[in-house]
Amino acid sequence: MTEQSTDLRETVRQRYAAAAVQVTEGGSACCGPAAIEIDDNFGSALYTGGERDDLPAEAVAASLGCGNPTAVADLGEGDRVLDLGSGGGIDVLLSARRVGPTGKAYGLDMTEEMLVLALANQKKAGATNVESLKGTIEAIPLPANTIDVVISNCVINLSTDKSAVFAETFRVLVPGGRIGISDVVADDALTPAERAERGDYVGCIAGALSVTEYRAGLEAAGFTGVEITPTHAVADGMHSAIVKATKPCTEETGGERATTAASGTCGEVCAAAGCCGS
Repeated sequence: MTEQSTDLRETVRQRYAAAAVQVTEGGSACCGPAAIEIDDNFGSALYTGGERDDLPAEAVAASLGCGNPTAVADLGEGDRVLDLGSGGGIDVLLSARRVGPTGKAYGLDMTEEMLVLALANQKKAGATNVESLKGTIEAIPLPANTIDVVISNCVINLSTDKSAVFAETFRVLVPGGRIGISDVVADDALTPAERAERGDYVGCIAGALSVTEYRAGLEAAGFTGVEITPTHAVADGMHSAIVKATKPCTEETGGERATTAASGTCGEVCAAAGCCGS
């Protein structure tokens, strides 16, 4: 990692550590924690009232994402879900409810303060099928072929090595596994310099890939069926987007997952490919 990359990562870490401390220390017994002040295009407003009301107030207040990946990830009973850059745990807790007691939701974050906050939120929510992991999204601390769905909410744009993120995501997914990501993307016409003019790196703007770059990065990692759908503008020529893709299920690798998940994760994707047997 270059010195510039190291400096950017530390800047990101400090930003999210401060956000976690703000939520932890900014509340009161009567009013609960104050939400982190951010643009209307980011944060807890992107979740439904029902979703917010059923979660610990601290998890909602710490939300810094640009979308709601759990709403588009098609989570099912028994799925094993990994949230890249899980922060205070809002998407992990929502995922845990959707996958049920036979599934599991992992939250991966590099910021100690966020992990402490996430653990507290997990206890308040009474979630028993959740596990927090400390690490970076460029080196996921999980074995290969162990996750059914990878989600992320406005975090991959913050990475200084996105090809490593895509490769690691592909590695941990089972054959037939999929991603459901919310992230910021730029119009193809915008140069990196023009993206930087529209916002800084920790503000999820300067480090964003273009739509074509994002697609190429996922395909280079081995993903197929890549779909990138803009949802709302976050700056001139910059958009929050839903990103979906699948790890192919081949005859060589698909069979190992055919009967191991309660939800039949190999499911329709592998069945269509003819690699899961019966």
